[in-house]
Amino acid sequence: MQHTTADAATCAALSTAHAEPLTGTAAVARGWLCLEQRGPWGRNALVQSHLDPELGRALDAKAGEHGVRVQLIRHPGRHADTPEATARRVLLANTAPGSGWLRELTTTDPAELLDLDFERIAAGHHDGWGRPVAEPVLLVCTNGRRDRCCAVLGRELINDLAGNDAIWETSHTGGHRFAPAAVLLPSGYTYGRLTAEAVGTILSAAAAGEVALELCRGRSTWNHAGQAAELAVREHLGEHRTDALRVTGGTAELVDVAHQDGRRWQVTVRTRELDPPRPNSCGKAAVRPTATTAVAITDRSTPNRPPRSASSG
Repeated sequence: MQHTTADAATCAALSTAHAEPLTGTAAVARGWLCLEQRGPWGRNALVQSHLDPELGRALDAKAGEHGVRVQLIRHPGRHADTPEATARRVLLANTAPGSGWLRELTTTDPAELLDLDFERIAAGHHDGWGRPVAEPVLLVCTNGRRDRCCAVLGRELINDLAGNDAIWETSHTGGHRFAPAAVLLPSGYTYGRLTAEAVGTILSAAAAGEVALELCRGRSTWNHAGQAAELAVREHLGEHRTDALRVTGGTAELVDVAHQDGRRWQVTVRTRELDPPRPNSCGKAAVRPTATTAVAITDRSTPNRPPRSASSG
């Protein structure tokens, strides 16, 4: 998707023009609670929509305490106001490799979501809540009250994907400057600068149990250093199986990554500020964004094996 001249000063256009790295920029969350909410959304959609703001605030606080991110979602198309009692879908996901899941139910009383045990959800337990969702879903950020790049570019992408039942609009995935931005559930892999063609590739790969690495920002399960490290090992190995790799520990600079077959690596990660300063969201003051990238991969499966550049194949 190309930015026009009129778009040249937007946060997404500036990020693209300066080739800001995508890796290590996904929102961090082990779980996702997605509540269907029709009608308009404000900048902070959980408290600025037709959802009861006290409920939105309570859900955000209770879920956030355990690393579960709460989103509003809606089907693409017109968003007419609807009565409070209208049935709405709820999606619930855990993103952990090997034990992740995506479940759904339909409710007319979203307040019942406050009864969820978010600590257990973050730990990977759904306790029979809802029913399993067989196919992956992609949540595309379109909240123009949050950032106009999400409104314009996210909306263009949604229009290009019309009729695809795997696509939902969502209120905020983080990273406006990477619009069109989206998160894939249940894996939690997050993407930026999307096109309709890329979405097709992402969904096809996910349905086959694989990760599309192009335009990938990282897996939300891990912190930013872990996201960059895991993607670097994937690129190094040419590994696309969704649950083949796991971040097992480390620090902000040295991250341990393990393969399901027993191989292990230590990845050296660097976080640096980028020039020139630019807004990370439209309308905000210019700042120097940070980039988190892997710079070396050391094989820990074989003793005394020297480190290799993270770009080595």
